[in-house]
Amino acid sequence: MAKEQRKLSKKQKGSKNRFKKRIKVRKIQNKIRDTRRDFLHKTSNSIAKNYDGIVVENLNIKGMMKNHCLAKSIGDVSWSEFNRQLEYKCKWNFKHYIKIDRFFPSSKTCSNCGYVQDMPLSKRVFNCPNCGISIDRDLNASLNIKNIGLSTLGHSGINACGDGSLELSLKQEKECLVN
Repeated sequence: MAKEQRKLSKKQKGSKNRFKKRIKVRKIQNKIRDTRRDFLHKTSNSIAKNYDGIVVENLNIKGMMKNHCLAKSIGDVSWSEFNRQLEYKCKWNFKHYIKIDRFFPSSKTCSNCGYVQDMPLSKRVFNCPNCGISIDRDLNASLNIKNIGLSTLGHSGINACGDGSLELSLKQEKECLVN
């Protein structure tokens, strides 16, 4: 697309060749838009159908777009549109959709003991001084988000192996009485 846009910029304004090139660039842009939209619909539909509960972090996407390092990748994947589609598809399929507050320190809180420590964005590994766990920052945040979602839904259990908790299915079979 960039190549075609460069060619378009070199065409003389008002010429037929510029008009043709604008149509070509517009077709490329439409194809990219349709491909992205198709991917978002298929992915959000798959997630909404296969999981009984979805927990997402309510991030400040507009603020993140101001960071020139993150802006291109965030804009390319359309996070806001994906969250919007995921939310309405969860409602459509009668699934739980939970948004965690954007100010919850998910990557700064230990998923093992709950200790909160300040961390710069450049530090990629979370090392807890309280319990000694060393875990990837993003994995730690995802575990914290999962735990908040499970506590919000009020489901937890004991793992047969004895390590940690087991999520119970949100979709339980109904009990019925037989006369």
